[in-house]
Amino acid sequence: MATEPIDLEVAGTCTDAAGSAIGMPQLCDAWFGNQIFWLLVTLVVIFFILSRIALPRIAAILAERQGTITNDIAAAEDLKAKALEAEAAYDQALADARAEAGRIVDAAKAEMKADLDVAIEKADAEIAERTAEGEKAIAEIREGALVAVKDVAKDTAKEIIAALGGKADARTVTAAVTARMKG
Repeated sequence: MATEPIDLEVAGTCTDAAGSAIGMPQLCDAWFGNQIFWLLVTLVVIFFILSRIALPRIAAILAERQGTITNDIAAAEDLKAKALEAEAAYDQALADARAEAGRIVDAAKAEMKADLDVAIEKADAEIAERTAEGEKAIAEIREGALVAVKDVAKDTAKEIIAALGGKADARTVTAAVTARMKG
């Protein structure tokens, strides 16, 4: 296929003899009016479609979202206030529990002290009783020892007098030992 040179007369037109477009029709100044008309028709149709259908739907969705956000924020603030109230109630309950625990501990200490005082009194009474019994036993032992010492002293004095060749009666020896033990 041989290319034929383009005629200068044909080069300035946008259509060939059959009416077909030559080159790019968008750049053909003869068609600008037609293209601008259809551009304006298309923009008007798009504007009406957007303004009557799409934009109201978008606006409704945005309003619904805004309402949901506002409701969620209000609910969050209510929950926050309830949480603060619950925290205050918890703190009060904790303080009450600590105070009650302190009272229970104080009561238990007082009860233990009372029990301890009773046990100490009982132990003191028992110790005093045993001490009295011990002192009584010691007094009896002293009495017995004193009698034994007198008997041993009498027997020893009789033996010494007999060993020295003397003779003493029991009455004289008893009187001498008793006098000497008195002081």
